[in-house]
Amino acid sequence: MNHFLDIHKTDPAALRGIIDNAAVMKSARQGRSRGAPDDDQPLAGQMVALIFEKPSTRTRVSFDVGVRQMGGQTMLLSGSEMQLGHGETIADTARVLSRYVDLIMIRTFDESVLIEMAEYADVPVINGLTDRTHPCQIMADILTYEEHRGPIKGKKVVWSGDGNNVCASFLHAAGQFGFDMTFTGPAQLDPEEEFIGLARKSGVRINIERDPHKAVEGADLVVTDTWVSMHDSQSAKERRHNMLRAYQVNEALMASAKPDALFMHCLPAHREEEATSAVMDGANSVVFDEAENRLHAQKAVMRWCLGL
Repeated sequence: MNHFLDIHKTDPAALRGIIDNAAVMKSARQGRSRGAPDDDQPLAGQMVALIFEKPSTRTRVSFDVGVRQMGGQTMLLSGSEMQLGHGETIADTARVLSRYVDLIMIRTFDESVLIEMAEYADVPVINGLTDRTHPCQIMADILTYEEHRGPIKGKKVVWSGDGNNVCASFLHAAGQFGFDMTFTGPAQLDPEEEFIGLARKSGVRINIERDPHKAVEGADLVVTDTWVSMHDSQSAKERRHNMLRAYQVNEALMASAKPDALFMHCLPAHREEEATSAVMDGANSVVFDEAENRLHAQKAVMRWCLGL
């Protein structure tokens, strides 16, 4: 069963195949209207369940459009509609859904929900996001970097800000794709030691540098993410802003990186907080290519999961 649960749980050769396939499918769509189906319809006759316990724009639209472009159909399910894990158990939900659909994508809070869903499902399960990791986003980011700058292997990636779930998946990718990574941010928001250790065991360099300007020296890619969650209280937002203000990605910080260093943000962004508009709209920003590439990367993930 080809579940796509986390980048470090997927073979590097499979990951490389997914990225390469995504690039081929994206190229094949050049000149087509947005809604046009692909010439290749590998999901014809297939039904994909898209489960959202957590709200979403990019994940929902990109998976839904991707399935339709490849000839499949989607069933959109919200956590409130399913009462996932509150009435029927997650295990029983997985067993039941497996009788109806060919593939399950779930965007949830607790990682344990994802793991249990995959354990009991008889069809592949894709991690659309948990509070701990966000692997589909990083597959899109790898695709984006490589279409602009070539192979990411051996490059230096710098994460500035909060060592959150997106940062965690970047650490997983560092080990699997062979690039070095530096985290710069307050100690209270460091990435999990487990994820740092996993990457280091693979032989890549993982550094923590509190000075953001030192951190980005020689960087090929600078990445950040929102400082606050929609669920944070106002007081929590203020605390996090105070902790993270020094790690804003602005023009001065980007000037300390390589002249051709790319800038990424997975969106949605709070402009003038974690990153300035001057950077987000600047010549080295690829944030909207990154957003588009969620579509192409996830189509390749789905094909890999289904062996198509």
